[in-house]
Amino acid sequence: MSLEEAASRVAEHLAHQEFVEVYAHHDADGIAAGSILCSALFRRGIQFRLRIASRISPASLSPETPTLLCDFGSGLEDLSSEVMVVDHHIPRFRGDLQVNPRLDGIDADRELSSSGAAYLVARQLGDNRDLAGIVMLGVIGDNQEIAGKNLEIFNEAVAEAIITPEKGCLLAGRDLHERLLWSITPYLPQISGDEMAIADLIETAARDGKMEYDTLISLIILRISPFVPAATLTSLYGDRYSLEREVIPDAHALAAVVDACGKCGKGGLAASLCFRSSAGLKEAWDITRDHRGRVIQALRHLAGKQGSDGFFEVDEPSVASDVADALARDTLQERPVLVAVRVKDLCHISARAPGNLGLNLGQAVHEAAVACGGFGGGHRMRAGATIACTRMDEFREAIARTGAV
Repeated sequence: MSLEEAASRVAEHLAHQEFVEVYAHHDADGIAAGSILCSALFRRGIQFRLRIASRISPASLSPETPTLLCDFGSGLEDLSSEVMVVDHHIPRFRGDLQVNPRLDGIDADRELSSSGAAYLVARQLGDNRDLAGIVMLGVIGDNQEIAGKNLEIFNEAVAEAIITPEKGCLLAGRDLHERLLWSITPYLPQISGDEMAIADLIETAARDGKMEYDTLISLIILRISPFVPAATLTSLYGDRYSLEREVIPDAHALAAVVDACGKCGKGGLAASLCFRSSAGLKEAWDITRDHRGRVIQALRHLAGKQGSDGFFEVDEPSVASDVADALARDTLQERPVLVAVRVKDLCHISARAPGNLGLNLGQAVHEAAVACGGFGGGHRMRAGATIACTRMDEFREAIARTGAV
């Protein structure tokens, strides 16, 4: 079945419901996907409840209630076939009501996120072209490219004046000081979180009270280049996107704020921004600042503490994913990075592969987690697992046997 046919089938099923229970993953892509579909349901007069969660268990879903999962669900083999899934992770779910670009041979790591898949369903539910801007949260949040299906959605949105492409600094924040101080995408060693270093950079790059951005970027590159891969240097400046219908027009900033709020347990606030409510903007920015500060603190604490198999451990569940991203993307790594956090008796692991190592990390993590009585999966370059803490050493041995580390 083609992606378009799958989107049409799910949309038709949704259109016949009076109420839908919607669950969305707690990152930027998941919240964007859930918000797009809930907006489309609202416009059709279909009632819904949106819940933002870090993970989902089939046992927690009511078989009596129409249920839609956004940005998770594809990896669950024991999920009821009645559940609707809009996702882009490696699929193991075999239900008919599933929209996943991988099932149509599309590169879902680069060319279509869950929010993009959700938009295709929303277009089948009505004229929801104005929601295309929210798709950019998935593109940016999951580090995708404007290519393939993403490019089709993007071009239509530009033609409709929903997205305006620009060039500029790609760091998220409300001003230059904030963009540098709380930068974790990318993480800037010896700059992020360092007030004195930032004051020095800004003072040196200013002339006659005016900031010379070419000079500033050159100074940043000189400072971080010994510690980061080349891709980090080129990620400071490039293609930006103004979202003309959204409460935070800068797409990179909106993605950062929605992602931070979701991971900090404020998924409702994150979704409200995608629903274009500005009532919680200040609180959302405050949460983003504090979250990014904790990520930077964790990264500094972990400096030089990597195990021989690429394992790290952090104390806070909310920072694990971003720490793993930063370590794999913005530090010099030659093997996948796995960041673990203990929550009571369970250990949650975020796995990331730097560059293009030719790995299927999602498959390797799934196999290792299942071998330890847990569960896991994800993308080729980004994955996650949950296992019992008592089996952590066993998991490390199992992941090593896959050849991924």
